[in-house]
Amino acid sequence: MAVTEPAPAAPLSTPEGILRRQSLRESAARTYARSLPIVPVRARGLTIEGADGRRYLDCLSGAGTLALGHNHPVVLEAIRKVLDSGAPLHVLDLATPVKDAFTTELFATLPRELAEHGRIQFCGPAGTDAVEAALKLVRVATGRTGMLAFTGAYHGMTAGALAVSGGGRDDGVTRLPYPQNYRCPFGIGGERGAETAARWTENLLDDPKGGIPAPAGMILEPVQGEGGVVPAPDTWMRRMREITASRSIPLIADEVQTGVGRTGAFWAVEHSGVVPDVMVLSKAIGGSLPLAVIVYRDGLDAWGPGAHAGTFRGNQLAMAAGAATLAFVRENRLADRAAVLGARMLGQLQGLAADHPCIGDVRGRGLMIGVELVDPEREDLTTGNPPPPAPALASAVQQECLRRGLIVELGGRHSGVVRLLPPLTLTDEQAVAVLDRLADALAAAARSAQPGARPGTAAAHHRAETGPSH
Repeated sequence: MAVTEPAPAAPLSTPEGILRRQSLRESAARTYARSLPIVPVRARGLTIEGADGRRYLDCLSGAGTLALGHNHPVVLEAIRKVLDSGAPLHVLDLATPVKDAFTTELFATLPRELAEHGRIQFCGPAGTDAVEAALKLVRVATGRTGMLAFTGAYHGMTAGALAVSGGGRDDGVTRLPYPQNYRCPFGIGGERGAETAARWTENLLDDPKGGIPAPAGMILEPVQGEGGVVPAPDTWMRRMREITASRSIPLIADEVQTGVGRTGAFWAVEHSGVVPDVMVLSKAIGGSLPLAVIVYRDGLDAWGPGAHAGTFRGNQLAMAAGAATLAFVRENRLADRAAVLGARMLGQLQGLAADHPCIGDVRGRGLMIGVELVDPEREDLTTGNPPPPAPALASAVQQECLRRGLIVELGGRHSGVVRLLPPLTLTDEQAVAVLDRLADALAAAARSAQPGARPGTAAAHHRAETGPSH
């Protein structure tokens, strides 16, 4: 019997060696590394360069963290200034000039009513910790324990944040319908669908036999990101504000991904004119470094010293980078730029859908864009429902994009939505390049998915490269 010699190990310094060691050493919970098998070594703006010399247009942007792209000069200068000053880098929650400057800049961007009557709590470095702080705050302030959350939501990976995310398992959380046009839970869509969702919520809260725990708060995303880039209708947002205010239920807006100009307004709640009781902020507010806070009405400030703490809640470098980022976005009106460029990109993608039946829906707000891919061959015309999602096709498109030097992410309930989160500094020329590569990747993946396509399809390449799905 012939003996097969094992393949030689990749040299330690090569990208292949680094990737191999990562797969051997890191946990099965790793995510992006599975679908994006690259080794970044340099980055600037929209562009990442891998250790193999290949360059990629990054439309993941640290899951929306990099509002100004990679290594923006104003961010680097802010970090260098702190390092060169000799200031302490670790200060717990002590007052510092850097923190004061960050807080002042942040409050200057907030809805005026919240800024004038607001308090800020610096949390642990991740957005999920800020969500935990928000949940804890409203429970302390109201003396109630229940929570209102929405189907399709994503709020983080710690226990409380997971409990209020879509698919969570917590008897204290009441899950409400989040309106959407394409896959309306009531089969209606549009304004009627949104109003039906609002009436459902109102009726449930007022039903003495509804059986729901007394709510301490309602938490929602103005645009569901991981849920598939689903913007909340402005009228529905205003109805949620009316419903919660009239029942003394604090409204928590999770702006971790939507904030700092991403949706075409500095904060996504501004589209509807809603002023929440609590805002959860992270990602872009740290200018690429870890930072998370909640800002809330002073009337909720009922907890005592140490009620929420964290060793790394005083990240001086992140506050400096964050203040520089907030100021740059504000002074250069990048939210307005995101609105204009995002609308143009949405229009071009909708035009692309006319030639590709596998594009079920194109949606988003500003530079937070989603393309939902479907299987038109499995559409049941007797029901009037959209075709089922096509997660395998979406995965293949993602891999075809990577081969063409474009990094995109997937989302949605079935991972069938291709998501674009480019930096707010995206130029017109870069936007054209992004859409050209995406269109080419979509065409290639769609051809490979057709019956009778030759072996070695894009989906097969994806399985070979990434292993089991995460």
